[in-house]
Amino acid sequence: MPLTRPVRMLTRYSAWANARLFMALSGFAANGNTPGAASSLGRMLGTLNHAHHIDLIWKAHLQHEPHGFGSRTPEVLLPLDALQAAQAAVDDWYVGYADRLSDEAHEEVVSFAFVDGGAGSMTRGEMLLHIVNHKTYHRGYVAEMLYRAESRPPVMDLPVFLRDAPPGVRAGHR
Repeated sequence: MPLTRPVRMLTRYSAWANARLFMALSGFAANGNTPGAASSLGRMLGTLNHAHHIDLIWKAHLQHEPHGFGSRTPEVLLPLDALQAAQAAVDDWYVGYADRLSDEAHEEVVSFAFVDGGAGSMTRGEMLLHIVNHKTYHRGYVAEMLYRAESRPPVMDLPVFLRDAPPGVRAGHR
């Protein structure tokens, strides 16, 4: 089964879920009167900066370009507004990239070096699935931190995206 349509849909889902989470975090930051809100927000931003950093690494791998990072953790953490804009930009890039890939291109194997220097290779489709899955994991962690800070995270479930997305977006067509 070709990965083209599911990957297109999942990159859109990931961008949608990220936008919802950042909107919730903006509200959390604005209403940060609960005990420990500042430290909770700091941990959340650290997690999301890592997820964004990893997106940049895999984007470079997909483009056969060096990423220049020596760690999976960014040296400088972006503040909420800058991180939200940077994540939206890289999400848009991934959606566009997935849209441009043919079935054959999804199966193309790309060799790369992991940040620790180890050799790796994956198909382009596998890389895109990893990127979506990686962010899902970290969004879940941030959602748990929101619960612990007595704040309700947004609903970011795939079935909700599929229910609410326009049919063309859901199917991975622009």
